[in-house]
Amino acid sequence: MERSFSVSMDGGIDDSSKFDDDGRPKRTGTVLTTSAHIITAVIGSGVLSLAWATAQLGWIAGPVALLAFSVITWFNSLLLADCYRAPDGSRNYTYMDAVRAHLGGMKVLLCGLAQYSNLFGVTIGYAITASISMVAIKRSNCFHKHGHDAGCHESNNPFIIMFGIMQIILCQIPNFHKLSFLSVIAAVMSFAYSFIGLGLSIAKIAKDGAHPNTSLTGTVIGKDMSATDKMWNTFSALGDIAFAYAFSTDTLKSHPPENKSMKKATFTGITVSTIFYTLCGLIGYAAFGNKAPGNFLTGFGFYEPFWLVDLANVCIVVHLVGAYQISLNPNGKAQFDNVFAGVLSTNIWICRGLEQKEMATKLVWRTAYVVFTTILAMLFPFFNDFVGLLGAASFWPLTVYFPIQMYIAQAKIPKYSFTWIWLKILSFVCLIISLLAAAGSVQGLIKSLQKFHPFKSES
Repeated sequence: MERSFSVSMDGGIDDSSKFDDDGRPKRTGTVLTTSAHIITAVIGSGVLSLAWATAQLGWIAGPVALLAFSVITWFNSLLLADCYRAPDGSRNYTYMDAVRAHLGGMKVLLCGLAQYSNLFGVTIGYAITASISMVAIKRSNCFHKHGHDAGCHESNNPFIIMFGIMQIILCQIPNFHKLSFLSVIAAVMSFAYSFIGLGLSIAKIAKDGAHPNTSLTGTVIGKDMSATDKMWNTFSALGDIAFAYAFSTDTLKSHPPENKSMKKATFTGITVSTIFYTLCGLIGYAAFGNKAPGNFLTGFGFYEPFWLVDLANVCIVVHLVGAYQISLNPNGKAQFDNVFAGVLSTNIWICRGLEQKEMATKLVWRTAYVVFTTILAMLFPFFNDFVGLLGAASFWPLTVYFPIQMYIAQAKIPKYSFTWIWLKILSFVCLIISLLAAAGSVQGLIKSLQKFHPFKSES
């Protein structure tokens, strides 16, 4: 889960109207804008797989898992907010800065590895999901014209490339605050397609009644589902739910204190997101039963009205264009620019002046990054298993382990005290869940790869 504390990226002159007390550009984020960022990032591609995830878990474990992940994410976000300030009172502008200030040592390197791996994975996932929605628009119109039994298959690759080109252009925007409008638009889009998906599911239930093929334990073991497949799908479903709760915070003002604003925004963002998740998961399961599609807006559980299905997928694409940028900003751009600037600017370009060299460096690395993730998206276009693996890989280290460890250090909690013990137990339980979810997703990816030909994916 890509956590971002970053509030600015450039130094500046001493101007109290434009700069904070540490010389960085004044932060302008509020509880409202931060809540919008959280909702934008959370109610994303993860929501599309929740009907499938609920179908694997059933009426009991499905809602319990949704609520449990919500509470765990919220609780650890509170701990993370309290670690915004370093022990000496200075601000930690990135997650890695917070880990460096409170933990230090090799844990900083491990945190960076987890963050950047998650950043790569999330942006690849966005490219996959956006391309599937683009293809779904073409397929929806084809089904409407030629009938629901028509094949209407399309290659995903041209649409992944199209999405990548859009991101190359947007990635050149230098400062995060200039993307505020994009975040608002993306948040509106996420609400729009969530409501459309819910509305279509409710309409399906109203027309045909609740699907008879549901159960308290989800998909039923039988001719089409072995006990082993049931187990792996259950683990993968946990990864999908974990992925659904990934988010980042905004650039918060100093007053009121940042940790209080972060806590309010986190509560608002996660509460709203959990309500949507529960509705999408349970109503989607009621509509489709144990055969719920992996992506309930592109798996063609709905064919008509085709224009509404098209609109929902347009909203998904617009949302993911914004969410991709929010994932990179400011944490991704700021730190990647710093990492690559020293490497790429040496002996590659002869530029006139430092500013010109820096602009060339950022242009090249950002373009290279988007190209690289676009190629990987074409190589591994497996929505559900990829989403599950991302959630499993990032949930424990970034959502649970580091917040708990930093809070223990920051609050100076005595070793083997009651609080220390139950925080450690929580961390261990979440580690086991993450490992099981990762195993389920990896098993699903292996099965998919056995039948897959690189760069020839179709929807």
